[in-house]
Amino acid sequence: MLTALGIKYTVVGHSERRSIQGESDSLIASKCKYAQEQGLTVIGCIGELLEERQAEKTMEVCQRQLSAYAKEMKSWDQFVLAYEPVWAIGTGMTATPDQAQQVHSDLRKWLAENISPEVANNLRIIYGGSVSAENCDELSTMADVDGFLVGGASLKPDQFEKIATCTN
Repeated sequence: MLTALGIKYTVVGHSERRSIQGESDSLIASKCKYAQEQGLTVIGCIGELLEERQAEKTMEVCQRQLSAYAKEMKSWDQFVLAYEPVWAIGTGMTATPDQAQQVHSDLRKWLAENISPEVANNLRIIYGGSVSAENCDELSTMADVDGFLVGGASLKPDQFEKIATCTN
């Protein structure tokens, strides 16, 4: 139905679905598989809570979530990975460019070791934690940040235009 309307992408696994609706990693992975079977490209979200970051469990959480996707993956060509630290969504806080780069780099390393070097090199990994006109330039300079998943700033035309045209 969505593809008949010209829709090509869907977001799966956003933190609100995980926390408010109680969606598990396995349910989210099943939704990813189903969406791909319907011809959609999935933007699959992963990310840690503030207390998980403070306990230095960022990669443990992200790898668990990514592993669930991998178990159900129909096609890595129909998948975009969105790292969204939950502590940064809608809070005005954002990961520093170096923090975002480190997580994205570690995710690529995990993909290379657990899926394939080809997937690790070709998969788009985007950042989605309170991206704004003020931080997009610096974030976009990071080698492993391939773009952004924009939330609240997409509702502010001046902010969104700056983010949409941000290139480095």
